[in-house]
Amino acid sequence: MVLRLGAIVGALGGELQGEPELAIERLAPLQSAGPDALSFLSHPKYRKELAASQAGCVIVSPAMREAAAARGAFIVTDDPYLYFARLTQLWKRSHAALDAARIHPSAVIDPLAEVDPSAQIGAFCVIERGARIGAQTVLKSRVTVSEDCRIGARCLLHPGVVIGADGFGFAPHQGAWIKIEQLGAVRIGDDVEIGANTCIDRGALEDTVIEDGVKLDNLIQIGHNVRIGKHTAMAGCVGVAGSAVIGAHCTVGGGAIVLGHLTLGDGVNISAATLVTRSILKPGHYTGVFPIDDNATWEKNAATLKQLHGLRDRLKALEKKEIER
Repeated sequence: MVLRLGAIVGALGGELQGEPELAIERLAPLQSAGPDALSFLSHPKYRKELAASQAGCVIVSPAMREAAAARGAFIVTDDPYLYFARLTQLWKRSHAALDAARIHPSAVIDPLAEVDPSAQIGAFCVIERGARIGAQTVLKSRVTVSEDCRIGARCLLHPGVVIGADGFGFAPHQGAWIKIEQLGAVRIGDDVEIGANTCIDRGALEDTVIEDGVKLDNLIQIGHNVRIGKHTAMAGCVGVAGSAVIGAHCTVGGGAIVLGHLTLGDGVNISAATLVTRSILKPGHYTGVFPIDDNATWEKNAATLKQLHGLRDRLKALEKKEIER
């Protein structure tokens, strides 16, 4: 299958300079694109690659119009990277194989679960009693949605995702652990994407909540009663402990840990491998990595570390006085 340039611009907008009937057979980077490919230039520093590219057409910003015109067909748009993202969606829709089976025959769906007629359920998925799957949501293979959990519209859950496993709740008693039954569920909003083998635990009493537009990478653990605000994104291997509240439009880098019962305000960005040990309410970019030690020593060193900047200033002042003598 191919897409014509005219059809692409008709669907996505932009200003086309070139032949509308030019057939595009693939999307490719500037370096490897051939005459049958459509590519894009996201940053002016790749101007040399643009000049050398053999791409049949290139998506560029208005500032790159002249450079693009020197080599062939191009599409002008204010944000080439965003245009390319929407192009990948158009491409996938246009090239998707027609699948007569909306629900794979190996999927197991409880009679008391609700699956929207437009949803797609992949191989070996399990949807338990009382669960609800929204319109145009796609569950890839081996996804489990436990009882009474709800998933909104246009969500995408990749292979191995588990929604609504029991939260980690136990009461100590005479040297043993007594299980606290997890009686809440998980509520997931619209337009959420969840990466492979990510687990979101059900709440102990109230629900774990993932709001609209959240994007979660692979191998993420979300503990019970966590709440994640709209359009927050987390990279792989993040762990969020129980009852943490994370605001809207946050980012959490790969391997970072957020301890339980903490709050991250809207617009907080956490660097990869950072351990978040206190609530952060002010928007901004935060980083913290500290060597492992026994806890008492670690706490003392951490407290001292906070004073280093002031100690440095005092030392400089003393050195200045010594020089002036």
